[in-house]
Amino acid sequence: METKPGEMTTLSEVMEVLKERGCDHELHFLKNGQLEDTDSGRIYNPAGMKIIRTYRFEGDSNPSDAAVLYLLENEDGIAGYIIDAYGAYSDYEGDAFDSFIRNLPVEEREW
Repeated sequence: METKPGEMTTLSEVMEVLKERGCDHELHFLKNGQLEDTDSGRIYNPAGMKIIRTYRFEGDSNPSDAAVLYLLENEDGIAGYIIDAYGAYSDYEGDAFDSFIRNLPVEEREW
């Protein structure tokens, strides 16, 4: 899903392509360090999870429009995504989410 000039420059465009490719599991970070699939309620432990792609989006005029989409995969090959806003606009309070993301192994590749 390589981005070319004029293509897939918005979060919604990337989300649509991911959905077409079967990656429509939105994950939510829980305070206990686990991830929850928002549709199924399935809980994932961070062990066995890895980041396989990161997408960054910059707001043209409003810093609250800036976000990061992390595409994650578990050891069973199930992929999901988690979205977070930058800095002060982050969806998660404290340092727990940042620490969680920094500690996940990264295996950057196409999905």
